[in-house]
Parts: sequence; structure tokens; C-alpha cells
Amino acid sequence: MAADLDGVYLWLAPWAAWTESDEGGDSLFGVELALTAVRERAALGLLGVTMGAARYAEGDAGRLWASAALGTRRGLGLMLGVSAGPIIELSELAHPRIGGGVGVWLFAGLVPFARVAAVPQRGILAEVGLEIALPLRRW
Repeated sequence: MAADLDGVYLWLAPWAAWTESDEGGDSLFGVELALTAVRERAALGLLGVTMGAARYAEGDAGRLWASAALGTRRGLGLMLGVSAGPIIELSELAHPRIGGGVGVWLFAGLVPFARVAAVPQRGILAEVGLEIALPLRRW
């Protein structure tokens, strides 16, 4: 018998990704905080908001973001979703650059994801990564 996972959750997710842009490739390491409502048997199985911060492994730059996330268990049986929202690239040597991105993710214990973003003066960013979503609180 499957557990009832329906509820509102607060998640903390450390993550790592590889990103490619017009400036070349780099790895990112960060953390994301998410507030989600989960309804496993509904067509819209997850509705949530996230915010996070990450730092590039090379250089003096980092990123802040916020996003809306939607997910469903229809089709694969695992929670598959999309996210979209603004991104702010920060650097010690440049003004903040504001852009936006969209991503896809799969919740399978670990959360693999892929994202495409556009940021002025950086161009198009493409990244793939993995996060570990840790539930902090369930209501």
C-alpha cells in the first residue's frame, strides 16, 4: 500500500549543475528552498514556488533566482514537472544582470533537471544538474 504524500511541504535542496553559455562552461553549486502543494492523484500533482542561490566554481560570480513549479504524475508514474522564473546573475566586477529561464525536472528521490535561460551579456545558458530535495516541514 502506497503512503499518502499529499500535503504542503517546505523543501531544502542542495544541488550541483554544469552550465554552458557564450562565455564557456562552468559548474555551479547552490541551494534551493521550495514551498509546494502536492496532490499525487490530481492531474496537477504539484504546484509550488522556489528561490535559491548558487555560486560558479570559477570566478567571482553567482546567481539568485525564483521560480514557479508545476508537476504531474501522469504518464511516467514519477513526478515530472516544469519551472520558470527570473534569474539575477551577480558578480564582484559587473552590475547585476537580470534574465529568466525555464526548466524541466523529474522527482525520483533525487531530482535531475535541465534548464535553459537567457541573461544579458551572458547570452543563452544551458545547464543540467542534480538536486537532493530534503523535506523540512509537512503540513
